[in-house]
Formats: sequence, C-alpha cells, structure tokens
Amino acid sequence: MKKLRKACLYLFVFALVLSCSNDDGGSTNTTNLQVIGLWDLAEVNVSSSQDIDMDGSLSSNLMDELECISGTLLIDGDMVWTFEQTNVSITAITNGHFFAQCSSTVVATGAWASSETEVVLQGSDLLGTLSISGDRLIKNVGDDLPGIRSYVYVRRAE
Repeated sequence: MKKLRKACLYLFVFALVLSCSNDDGGSTNTTNLQVIGLWDLAEVNVSSSQDIDMDGSLSSNLMDELECISGTLLIDGDMVWTFEQTNVSITAITNGHFFAQCSSTVVATGAWASSETEVVLQGSDLLGTLSISGDRLIKNVGDDLPGIRSYVYVRRAE
C-alpha cells in the first residue's frame, strides 16, 4: 500500500510538471533536453576523507578508494531513465575510520522530467531528484559517515 501511494504521488508530480505553462497564455515545454544522454558515476562522496584502500592517500571520494564502484545513468528522449550502480556499504570501525565495501548491483528504471536546474527521476526511491550543474548531475544525500554525502554523475563523451 505504501509503495502504491508513492507511485501515485510520483505520477501526480510528473503530471503536474508536464502540465505547467507560463502565465502569458502560451504553453512552453519545461523539459531540459540537455540532460538526455549517458551519465557515468564519477564521485561517491563521504563527509570526511578516508584511506579505505590503505595506500597512504586520503580521499572523500570513495571511487578513489574502491576500484569496484561503478555506475551509469541513461536518460533517453522517450522520457525513460535506466540506472545501474554498485551498492556500497560503509561500517564504522573506530577513531573516525570506516570500512567500505562493494556489495550488490542496483538496477532501476522509470520516467523523468526536468527543468533548467534539476532532473526528477520517478519510479524508484534510489535517485529521486538530481541537481544540474553544468555537465554534472548531483544527488545530494547529505548523510555523515557511515553514510554518503553525494553521488556525482558526468556526461559520457560521445
């Protein structure tokens, strides 16, 4: 029942975004077609730098520390998105140090809508709303360790 309510809410928001027009009487398409394309996961940021791979170099981007992290997000012109990404689990050890490891692969798909500043990915709780910053899409989570602060995707060069 809870999932049905969320799905209805997402559909309502999606319909609302697509049905809006400006006040001058003319309709405008608010969809930002610049987001269409293939996006690669470039950063999985945490709140404080760690040396998970124990190479003597600290980084707040877990992709610098774990080679097993990967992810792609396809946003297509048919208003459908597809997503595949490595799930990362983080465990506190002691003294501000953490253990992180890759686990399963997460796959999701759904519908999308966008504006000049954000992309709303509907159909899954995994991504939700991503902000657009140039050639980057950013999913701000905001958690402190042992959680993730943000995921950053960059457009794949064609």
